[in-house]
Amino acid sequence: MLYNVLYQLKDSIPVFNIFRYITFRAVMAAFTTFFLTLLLGNIIIRFLKKLNIEASAQRDHCAHLHAVQKYKEGTPTMGGILIVVSVLIAALLWANLMNRYVMLVLFVFLGLALVGFLDDYIKLIRKNARGLSMRAKFAGQLLVGLTVGAVLYIDPFVATNLHIPFFKDIFIDLGIFYVLFSVLVICGSSNAVNFTDGLDGLAAGCMILTALTFGILSYITGNVQFSDYLFIPFVPYAGELTVFCAAIMGACMGFLWFNCFPASVFMGDVGSLAIGGAIGAIALLIKKEILLMIVGGIFVMEALSVIIQIISFKTTKKRVFKMAPLHHHFQLLGLSESKIIIRFWIIGAIFSLFALLTLKIQ
Repeated sequence: MLYNVLYQLKDSIPVFNIFRYITFRAVMAAFTTFFLTLLLGNIIIRFLKKLNIEASAQRDHCAHLHAVQKYKEGTPTMGGILIVVSVLIAALLWANLMNRYVMLVLFVFLGLALVGFLDDYIKLIRKNARGLSMRAKFAGQLLVGLTVGAVLYIDPFVATNLHIPFFKDIFIDLGIFYVLFSVLVICGSSNAVNFTDGLDGLAAGCMILTALTFGILSYITGNVQFSDYLFIPFVPYAGELTVFCAAIMGACMGFLWFNCFPASVFMGDVGSLAIGGAIGAIALLIKKEILLMIVGGIFVMEALSVIIQIISFKTTKKRVFKMAPLHHHFQLLGLSESKIIIRFWIIGAIFSLFALLTLKIQ
């Protein structure tokens, strides 16, 4: 909004020319979301407590985990509303709303936030422990993913090729199957973040690193000189997504202020599905779909642990992990929650640095 209005006045008021710089608007978006979450945090937490929107630490299938996490009982959840509101405001203020990629990511972000909100609402307010049915939840994610895939398939600037890291001249053209691939990326990334959101600050801390990395990748991909120098696909106008990545990063930093161990509020599906899906959409738009698995290595590990556990139990009646997702396995091994969180953050930082390193190794 500010960009679309004030930048038009640059000829009469030269200072507004600063709005042309993506880096300036990205930093301002991060500041906006960070301070908004700090200002609104206690208000939202008190509001959630008043409505008795509180998490349950009860785990009928794992009494040992319930004993470890009993102190979490009664902590407000659905705090992801803070992230959704602050990112939306920052995007409206600092992003170029005429940029179709920004609008597409906003669609994914808000669409999956709605799916997550409905799931949280049914579980926490309607007191239905199952929440939104698996079929309905997947249908919402499928609709969002198919919409993105269809738009990208007809977009003249976004090819249906998959860029393979480490190889500058190797691409896989998926053609029409790129639509289904888009569904897989968005559903996978949103659910992976959702699985990771099980310990205080784990998902938010890892997402700070992921959003920062994708902000850098978006800026490089949308800059013809940088992309040409690094031999990566150039996507015109994709640099604007840097502002959105910065907004997510700032929001997660502000949310972590309240969500760090011991948490005063939990994210809930409304936040985890939204930020996970948005990062997946950005990866599709800047042609870093495979690199997403490296940058979001922690999220991939968490999702794979769930998949492996399900397959193993259904086929052999045995469990590979004491409990899935992976962070609960380490909890049941006796590691303290804070130690698990910090170690996962460190591993996430290594994944992000390695992903950036791939830009030069090709």
